[in-house]
Amino acid sequence: MKQTVLVTGNLGYIGSVMVPMLIENGYEVTGYDCGYYKDCYLTDSGQNLKKQIKKDIRDAEAEDFTGIDSVIHLAGLSNDPLGEFDPALTEAINFHATIHLAETAKKSGVKRFLFASSQSVYGISDTNNDVNEDGTINPITVYAQTKWKSECELKKLISDNFIVTCLRPATAYGASPNFRTDIVFNAFMGYAFTNKLIEIKSNGTPWRPMTHIRDITAAFIACIEAPKELIQNQVFNVGTEDNNYTVRQLAEEAKNCFSATELIFTGEHTDPRSYRVSSKKILDVLKDYYKPQWNIKKGADELMAFFNSVNFNADTFNGYKCTRLKSLKKLIEEGMLDESLRVK
Repeated sequence: MKQTVLVTGNLGYIGSVMVPMLIENGYEVTGYDCGYYKDCYLTDSGQNLKKQIKKDIRDAEAEDFTGIDSVIHLAGLSNDPLGEFDPALTEAINFHATIHLAETAKKSGVKRFLFASSQSVYGISDTNNDVNEDGTINPITVYAQTKWKSECELKKLISDNFIVTCLRPATAYGASPNFRTDIVFNAFMGYAFTNKLIEIKSNGTPWRPMTHIRDITAAFIACIEAPKELIQNQVFNVGTEDNNYTVRQLAEEAKNCFSATELIFTGEHTDPRSYRVSSKKILDVLKDYYKPQWNIKKGADELMAFFNSVNFNADTFNGYKCTRLKSLKKLIEEGMLDESLRVK
């Protein structure tokens, strides 16, 4: 009998890649999404779902989890700019709703709850060393703080019949039907493709760990398939053996993909976020289940092909569809969302 997986945020950037991969691996998938970004697709989503629940995670009910074996929780306000837009709402959606969702899932008989945390919980770290899961936690943004608080609270729900695993993906990149350009490497590739110019307001020295969205998905699938003793009450950094890049290295990789592209570092802003992260734990503990396949060069080639396939241009790059904060502001201005970011 096929295992049924509920994916929150299935209509988002990662979810739109994750759902087809889960289905390809033999899972039945129920989607759970309030629809913030349902009109942002650049190409068909290809989600052959068992069921789509259109609902805010703040309103989760026991009946939503009937017949569900595992939950992958992706939904939330998904980056630092969104988190700072309204810190109180970020707390309500990313923290309180996450715990409500997990508590409701547990009461409903769900066996595994896989939480998409973030490596941004490390904040500023010693960049001479790659921080592991036991490293110092130093979340410096509201978004990162809610991820860390959620991890701590979720662990209190663990029982013999309820597995909780927290995955901390590196910064995502790669093609998706619901594409984003408000994340660093996708942005650099988009600038190069549409403008032949990449302008960076820092000096390019901060470090960023990076993971392709298909490798992120593979890590979640690994945690569905691995035995309980390998994943119960575990935290995993999600990445590859060599997943740390400076902002300069990422920009240069994007520049090299497109001839006559100019790269400028203005140095006018200082970016306090800089961290190198080790993914050794997941590569060792889940070595029979998690086998990442991607690197920046392969991802750059994929993005070039994707841009051409969807006729990507400056209007798309600068518009609302690929930037989460612009998307939400547009929905608010059009009266589609109320002041608490609930869909009307």
